Amino acid sequence: MNYEPGTIGNDGRLAYSGDRSGAGPRRLWIIVLVVVAVVIGLIYFMSSGSADKKAAEAAAASPKNAQVPTVTVEIPGRQQVTRFVSATGTIAAKIDMPVGVAGEGGLVTNVLVQPGQWVRAGQVLATIDRSVQLQTGASLAAQINVSRSDARLAQAELDRAAALVARGFISKADLDRRTATRDAANARVTVAQAQLAEANARTGRLNIRAPAAGLVLTRNVEPGQIVSAGSGTLFRLAKGGELELRAALSDADMSAVSVGVSAQVTPVGSDRSFAGRIWQVSPVIDPQTRQGIAKIALGYNAALRPGGFAAANIASGTSQVPLLPQSAVQSDAKGNYVYVINTNNEVVRQAIKVGQVSDAGVAISEGLAGTERVVVSAGAFLNPGQKVAPVTQKKQG
Repeated sequence: MNYEPGTIGNDGRLAYSGDRSGAGPRRLWIIVLVVVAVVIGLIYFMSSGSADKKAAEAAAASPKNAQVPTVTVEIPGRQQVTRFVSATGTIAAKIDMPVGVAGEGGLVTNVLVQPGQWVRAGQVLATIDRSVQLQTGASLAAQINVSRSDARLAQAELDRAAALVARGFISKADLDRRTATRDAANARVTVAQAQLAEANARTGRLNIRAPAAGLVLTRNVEPGQIVSAGSGTLFRLAKGGELELRAALSDADMSAVSVGVSAQVTPVGSDRSFAGRIWQVSPVIDPQTRQGIAKIALGYNAALRPGGFAAANIASGTSQVPLLPQSAVQSDAKGNYVYVINTNNEVVRQAIKVGQVSDAGVAISEGLAGTERVVVSAGAFLNPGQKVAPVTQKKQG
């Protein structure tokens, strides 16, 4: 080993020129300073990263940097729209003809028609036994013959008496009596003829006939049944086969319809509609239901059955109103509404009142002037006050 030369110090110890006993404390301080610097760097890095993250989140949340959704809007304007009144009611014969026993009645011998058949005016619908009436008629016919014989005899006696008066064999008074006898005999002939005609008329009334041409709706009689004037309705006929819908309308709607306006009638359970026209409007309102009846005339069709239920759309004039697609109209507990875009491109809720709904769209009776930019789709995903980028859609038609 090599040793460096040393010297003896004042304290008597040997000191070498290569001794580094003072370097230990300096090295320790250096290590401490390095550790402190590393810690400070870590703290600064973490704090600066957190600040950058917060700044980024704030920037993302800023409305200026948020993505603005694009929505389709439409300026509806105002269009001429036909107003309709909806109603429901029952189908019935326009002129319902109940047919019963006009005469004294009796035993029904034959029924000649069935429901659904067309009949002529005066056509026999059913017959009643007339054996007694026929005998009575025969008796009265014989009585006429007897009266005519008496009248001929009285006339012959009068003629002979007139010849004898000129010769003075018969007085003028006898001639007058024979003239009266002849006149009475002729009167008895007239009475007998009238009685026979009356009996024949009564017999004829035993036939139950159609009062007018039409469609047989119901039949309530069978052969062998005993009927009389008190038996009620035996047949029901629709005159000419014409039908009507007796539509029930509220008192407010009654003022919007009038005689002559057109209507479309759709029977329940059917997808077919039939054209009709109001021919009578009730002059009174039921005080209990607050409804009146508008009668809509319909032509005959096998799909229209009296007693059935049907709905009607009645035209009640025209008006100039905004027309929107159904996708633009929203509704909630507060009612119907649409979203419009204001001048700042912000979403604004606008309450509306819906009018006529048809294939052409939804008529807005109240709430819009027609110049607004109305959101036509995606309205359910918007909120009032939200910024959007509107894209105007051209009005169809």
